[in-house]
Amino acid sequence: MYSRVYSAALHGLEGQLVTVEADLGDGLPSFDMVGALSGEIREAASRVRTALKNMGYRLPPRRIVINLAPANVKKYGTAFDLPVAAAVLAAMGVIPTKNLKKILLAGELGLGGEVRPVPGILALADCAGKAGLSWAMVPEPNAGEGAACGKVRVCGVRNLEQAIACLQEPERMEETFVCTEKLLKDTSATIDLQDIRGQKSAKRAIEVAAAGMHNLLLSGPPGAGKTMLAGSIPGILPKLTLEESREISRVYSICGKMPDGQALIGKRPFRAPHHTITAAALIGGGKVPKPGEVSLATHGVLFLDELPEMSLHTIEALRQPLEEGRVVHSRLYGSCEFPARFMLAAAMNPCPCGYYPDRNRCRCSEWQIRRYQEKLSKPLLDRMDIRVLVESVKVEILQENGKEEPSETVRKRVEQARRFQERRFSGSSIHYNSAIPGKNIREYCPLGSEEETFLRKAFEVMEISARAYHRIIRVARTIADLEGEPCIRVYHLKEALAYRIENVYD
Repeated sequence: MYSRVYSAALHGLEGQLVTVEADLGDGLPSFDMVGALSGEIREAASRVRTALKNMGYRLPPRRIVINLAPANVKKYGTAFDLPVAAAVLAAMGVIPTKNLKKILLAGELGLGGEVRPVPGILALADCAGKAGLSWAMVPEPNAGEGAACGKVRVCGVRNLEQAIACLQEPERMEETFVCTEKLLKDTSATIDLQDIRGQKSAKRAIEVAAAGMHNLLLSGPPGAGKTMLAGSIPGILPKLTLEESREISRVYSICGKMPDGQALIGKRPFRAPHHTITAAALIGGGKVPKPGEVSLATHGVLFLDELPEMSLHTIEALRQPLEEGRVVHSRLYGSCEFPARFMLAAAMNPCPCGYYPDRNRCRCSEWQIRRYQEKLSKPLLDRMDIRVLVESVKVEILQENGKEEPSETVRKRVEQARRFQERRFSGSSIHYNSAIPGKNIREYCPLGSEEETFLRKAFEVMEISARAYHRIIRVARTIADLEGEPCIRVYHLKEALAYRIENVYD
């Protein structure tokens, strides 16, 4: 007696269709599983056998062989418990095999027969849709997440008994519906810009950075407001689009970080790991590659406080993700790619004590100051589009009664600038000014003769690198978008250029 059902294996952010075959043949009673399986999948034999027994289904004294094909694809996780149980029951004649031809199954089984949630359902549902299947049967807590994919009908089940009933009579399957528009909440932050006194230049810098998703480095003494400024960035970012939300949710789902009962991530991520984070946790990796913080911050903000306090290896690991917007992990069974299209906001003190260049308060030696600042290499600093000083706020400013500009007002300007970018990049894979490839700079950021002359002089005098040259133009394009200007002017370039030199302590 032979049967087969469909499931899927996670490979990076994608799901790969897997056929679960079951055969009940002659021989000594056994339950064998083959097909390049990880340890947790091999343990499925015990979970499935016990769950079926407790649901009233006794396995026949036959040699049961389960094959997960293709056999050359390594499989991980516990999502194959439910399809293995369904395949065995179909081979026993409990479930009609014709009812399993157009459905994908995924879920972990408890010993009592309950179906438990598993990570990566969004990717598995997407795989089912691409494979031409009609339904996906998943754990009930994952049903909303699967339905948010929009490519396949999703049925959520609580236990094995309910799953068997639905597979015996497909008309009993209830489709899960979600309203994706309601899932995308307005962007908000715990810190509003109007709560931050003074710091006009720094506020302007984060507005420009948010409008074009440019990398930002805030430098200044302790207590000047660097962390508060970074924490206010989510409040001025536009709402997520549905496609952005699905991409972020897929990353969070694979990591098992989706909030309980939530179908999609509705807000732009703001990740702020401690400065003791390792390179693997920041970039991702492991024997079974998983996304790191750079991927969890996709379409949002990655805030690294106390940047020079991080290990040199970890800091330098940021170079490639910042340049390419992706992370590729290569392993024995192949390579997988994770997105890393985030806005980096970093903060640092100018020296170990934090008070340089105020020599009345700074007690650091010249060697300590130089060693501290040189932890940020030139290649990394080149990738920081905007570098700004956050100076100490005077008490007179703190005691002023005047109101500061709220985040909502700034956000409207940022959204307007983003709309200009949407029209500019319509039909291309580019989303933000910061992501314009070098080969397309002339196409999207044309300069007049006066602007080219100014930039040529700056390039020669300041010894700017080719990478910095292009980044200055991208920032100038964003500044022009904030002002509604169709063309880049000299004063836009001057402001963009100021952001490259303002953080230098000499």
